[in-house]
Amino acid sequence: MSFQKILIIGCPGSGKSTFARALRDRLGLPLYHLDMLYWNADKTTVSREVFDGRLGEVLEKDQWIIDGNFSRTMERRLQFCDTVFFLDIPTEVCLESVRGRIGTKRSDLPWMETEENEEFMEFIRTFSTERKPEILERLAKYPHVKQIVFHSRTEVDEYLKNI
Repeated sequence: MSFQKILIIGCPGSGKSTFARALRDRLGLPLYHLDMLYWNADKTTVSREVFDGRLGEVLEKDQWIIDGNFSRTMERRLQFCDTVFFLDIPTEVCLESVRGRIGTKRSDLPWMETEENEEFMEFIRTFSTERKPEILERLAKYPHVKQIVFHSRTEVDEYLKNI
């Protein structure tokens, strides 16, 4: 399979950005983090128009990896991609991952998280019941798009070893 336009989706803390960087390094495709297109360093967001424009510029390119969920734009991105990786990782693993990255500078976010955000943690706790069904419903509309689902970090690691 020739990868040209890849979406990486999943719960916050599932390892999307880490997986995206590993894929970028192996495949040589440009990587775009939706959080970097949407958020400013002061934790404010760009306007809907600016974000949609930035996303549109990425989608027009011949090759890309896009890391992030952003429900409102998922349908649009699915129309352009050839492959989706869905990191369907257990909730507790995601929560622990988010806790573990507090105080760490990251390339996928324009600021450093300095404390646990309870609202964000609640979003993670409810992701599998509130967001995952919507994601699966959207993916079902695109059977022509290659869809790879990982249920554990071990599955992710094994996949990366074989690329």
